[in-house]
Parts: sequence; structure tokens; C-alpha cells
Amino acid sequence: MSDLGVVWLGRRPYEPVWDLQKRLVQARRSGRTGDILLFVEHPHTYTLGRRGDPGHLLTGEDALAEEGIPFVRIDRGGDITYHGPGQLVGYPILDLSSWNQDLVQYVRMLEDVLIRALRDFGVESGRLEGYTGVWAGRNKVAAIGVKVSGGITSHGFALNVDTDLSYFDRIIPCGIRDRGVTSLSRLLGRSLDLDEARESIARHFAQVFGVQPRPLTPEELLT
Repeated sequence: MSDLGVVWLGRRPYEPVWDLQKRLVQARRSGRTGDILLFVEHPHTYTLGRRGDPGHLLTGEDALAEEGIPFVRIDRGGDITYHGPGQLVGYPILDLSSWNQDLVQYVRMLEDVLIRALRDFGVESGRLEGYTGVWAGRNKVAAIGVKVSGGITSHGFALNVDTDLSYFDRIIPCGIRDRGVTSLSRLLGRSLDLDEARESIARHFAQVFGVQPRPLTPEELLT
């Protein structure tokens, strides 16, 4: 069973963490590091995938800039989404050849991890035909947008734990007009700590991918 380095970065701005992902992808490709799962909480940020529609941002970029909220065009799949406080974001940096999986199967495995984790909290969720992510009824509770380059993954998933969902009103989330967005806290009717969700996801990630989790500090990355 191979190791999986699990790192909690705390709350960090989006773009420096994106840069870190790029460095880790190169390190994984050259064998200078093993598989890694980054966990992070971002300040308010909107990101647009490489094939996303800028028109799905309902608030002008200038208005966001005045509030100090970045709007970042990035290289993952998927459309537009929001990141912010109370949302747990996971960025797996994996060599997919270890599992002989293609992109579609990889996304299904990520969905499975999140569905299992939500079940730990008594929330039944699942897939919605024709869409990625994890859904509770008609509402998305976790979004997935990934990139695979040379067999190495980056970007990942975002679980709304105790997120201010009003920030999704400024976009058409994931470009989907006829579905809603929810959070684990809203589904449970109580506040929830990110640490609880992080521990559950890390455990199920290890089970689904058949790896041994090994805690790392941010300082141990790329060393």
C-alpha cells in the first residue's frame, strides 16, 4: 500500500495555492514526491474553468475587484464556481497510472469519497445523471473540477461545509441554471467545523484509493 501525504494548509489565497499545485505536479512527475492530498480553505474567490462561460459571472469583474474578491481564469475542467470561508477544498496530486484509471473513473472515485464522508454525518447524497459533483436532492453540496496532465492530477473538489451560500447568487454555479446549491451545515441544521469534515474525507479517500495516509506539514512539501 502506497503512502498519501495529507497536508492542511489552513486559509490561503487561491493563486499561491494554484502555483503550489503546479510545482507539486512537476515534482510528482519527476518522482521527487509521492502522491499528495492538499486541504485548504480559501478567502472569497471565483474561478472559471478553461471552457467556462464568463457570462456565468452575474456580478461584474470590476464590482468584485472593488470588494477585493479575485476572479481567476484557470486550467481545470468545469465552469464557474465560488470558493470561500467555510468551504473545504481538496487538491489531490496523484499519479493516475498507479490505479490504471482514466479521467472519468477518477472523478467517480472522488464523488464516492465525498458521498461516503457525507454519510458519516447522516446525510444521504449521490450523483445526478449528466452532471459531476455530489448532490443532495436537486442541490449540489460538493463541486468537482479537475485537470490531468501527463497522468498527474491537479485541482479537485470543494465541499460546502459551513459556507455563506449567498455568494453563489453572483454566479450560475457550474453553469447549471435549474439546480441549487447547499451546504452540509444547512442539511444538518447546525454549524460544522472544517476539521470534522477534513478527517472524514481523508479517511474515505484512503479507503477508496487504497493508500496509507501520512500527515505532512506545509513545510515538508517539496523537501
